[in-house]
Amino acid sequence: MIDNSDKTNFEPELHPTISPITAAVTGLIGVFILYQFVGGLLTILIFGMDFQNADMNAVRLMTMGGQILFILFPALLLSKMVYEDVTTVIRFRYPSKEQIIVFSIGMIILIPLLQNYLYIQNYFIEQIARNNQFVNHLKQLIDKLDKLVEQTYGNMLKADSFIDALLIVVVVAITPAICEEIFFRGFVQKSFEQKLKPYWSALMTAIFFGLYHFNPYGLIPLVALGFYLGWSAYTTNSIFVPMILHFINNFTAVTAYFMFGEEDLIESNVVPKEGISESVIIFILLLILFAGLVFYIKKKYPPSKNNKRSDYDLSEM
Repeated sequence: MIDNSDKTNFEPELHPTISPITAAVTGLIGVFILYQFVGGLLTILIFGMDFQNADMNAVRLMTMGGQILFILFPALLLSKMVYEDVTTVIRFRYPSKEQIIVFSIGMIILIPLLQNYLYIQNYFIEQIARNNQFVNHLKQLIDKLDKLVEQTYGNMLKADSFIDALLIVVVVAITPAICEEIFFRGFVQKSFEQKLKPYWSALMTAIFFGLYHFNPYGLIPLVALGFYLGWSAYTTNSIFVPMILHFINNFTAVTAYFMFGEEDLIESNVVPKEGISESVIIFILLLILFAGLVFYIKKKYPPSKNNKRSDYDLSEM
């Protein structure tokens, strides 16, 4: 499916050396192996299996290094090898301040929206598990895996000093916002866009983005978040917008954890404490508000108007 309806004469035409779909899939497989397996193996070789007693600042620095070495560097290298025009592929273009503000408002609405979706989803999963033995066994298995991931993540978020807190923000909020967005919303999504319709490209990228995070309960919210990031990248034709949104999402979670220290702020298998009705009402209200903002953005910033070279294009500097 080739869609050229949104291309204009202002954006440089890309001439990939291989099929863009092949490039995207190769990048996804390669980065997955590098980051999850090679990075994991290096971490075990350096720190062993006892992460509880490891120097957490060293683990944090190792995590940041893994993101840069195994996600950011391959994204830039593949963009250069496959397309040569790294600026266009990665969308290195300054957005307007208004675009940043409007999409950031959307993220501020989306964060509690997805949290309440998580409450509703997990509530029904728990109800089904009580009445279905197979689902209950599967849930117990997923819970064990989920708990292991959350314990590791929780240890990384525990700060004993201001320096620790600052490093956590850099590792958990800033580094992923840069590295993951350049890879997913830059190289991968742009590659898909060469052959697929823009929204299908954003959705496919979002699905891989969700799967990469190994979070069974949070898969749908992560895909929804990834789709919003992808839509913002395509609409503004700027990688900096999804970077900012990604940072807002992660920084909000980290700050809330610092302030309240509640485990359910980082857990994905949480259920509502006061019943499901309140979560459903909040979810519906936020969904209506978010839909209204999406409608406004689609009217205000048509993609054909933004996916072109402009005074904000970094290649002109």
